Amino acid sequence: MLVITRKLNESIFIDDSIEIVVLEMTKDKVKLGVKAPRTVKIMRNELIAAENTNVEASQALSKDALDALMKFKNNSNGSNDSRE
Repeated sequence: MLVITRKLNESIFIDDSIEIVVLEMTKDKVKLGVKAPRTVKIMRNELIAAENTNVEASQALSKDALDALMKFKNNSNGSNDSRE
């Protein structure tokens, strides 16, 4: 891991096309700005972890459970609600 110290409004470049700028600093937070081509995917770590968890959970669902869920969903969409 490369550790770099930067001051407010200073930046670093990654691969000549990505610039990371220190925009704001408080006691316990640093706000960074990222300038990059639109083709570069940029995501926060916690979103990547949540995405991976969702993928794993969807893959763990059995075909029978998925079929039952779809059948339930289809039946509930066409039902009449008599709570009026």
